[in-house]
Amino acid sequence: MTSTAPSRAAQPGRARVNSYTTRDGVSAPIELAYDVFGSSRGRPLVLIMGIGAQRIFWDQSMCDQLVDAGFQVVRFDHRDIGESTHLEAATPRPLPLLAKSLAKIPITNVPYSLSDMANDVVGLLDALGWSTAHVVGASLGGMIAQHLAIEHPARIRSLTSIMSTPGGRRYVPKPHALRALFSPRPKTADEAGQHVIDLFSAIGSTAWATDTQRLREIGRAAFERGMNPRGFMRQFAAVGASGDRRPKLPSTPVPTLVIHGSRDPMFPASAGRKLASLVPHGTWLPITGMGHDLPPPLWPTLVRAIARHAERADAH
Repeated sequence: MTSTAPSRAAQPGRARVNSYTTRDGVSAPIELAYDVFGSSRGRPLVLIMGIGAQRIFWDQSMCDQLVDAGFQVVRFDHRDIGESTHLEAATPRPLPLLAKSLAKIPITNVPYSLSDMANDVVGLLDALGWSTAHVVGASLGGMIAQHLAIEHPARIRSLTSIMSTPGGRRYVPKPHALRALFSPRPKTADEAGQHVIDLFSAIGSTAWATDTQRLREIGRAAFERGMNPRGFMRQFAAVGASGDRRPKLPSTPVPTLVIHGSRDPMFPASAGRKLASLVPHGTWLPITGMGHDLPPPLWPTLVRAIARHAERADAH
């Protein structure tokens, strides 16, 4: 079992990165809670997690491995979840959102977009004093990373997209994956622990045994730190409203590594393959048996791939 307890001291912080307009028409600040691992001598690396997933889903042991590979690592809670700012904004109803998404009807009038969430990351870089950084995004995080590469390419040294999608109508989750993602929200820490186990039993990898104790600890910790089901729905709406990135990706100059599992029920491997083919400097790394998760036995493989990609990007 891989422990979620810190094996290296994290340097926590909060950064004001953006603002939003409340339902009363008042401008309110957005602050992101973050952790820094490693020395400032390391290559700057930002980890962006998936929808509704707090920064602790980037396991500290994996962060340690990235530090050992030569990075200074930052992980953070997105707006609307965890210890970052929870917005006072309208919450789209889930069923109409799902219906529009599955029917391929444009989603409009949402509280914020993936471009806004990408701007949050730029604000975090500014707060950290980083002019540029390598970026790794998983799932929703990969979508945000693509917006960074499209809209802020001068700030991104390299992009690694894991189990994500370039958008478009072809790459939709399987029904059982959507059911797992939208299962009832837990009301206690114990329920939250079981919820995470059930979720990744449905969408996770098939080639490795599930570390249920690690997942239970993450779920309990996430509940105690501040789960926000409304924030989850607003993030889902942001995905739907941000549309198809395929027409814009060919113009990005950012070197891009695309990692995707062969058994991903949330986004098919063809989504990752398409992303790698769209960007001018794309590298495709499929992983047999990997689902929509980051299983501990794969961490050394992922870390080596991310480090090699960053080294090549910095060499050019």
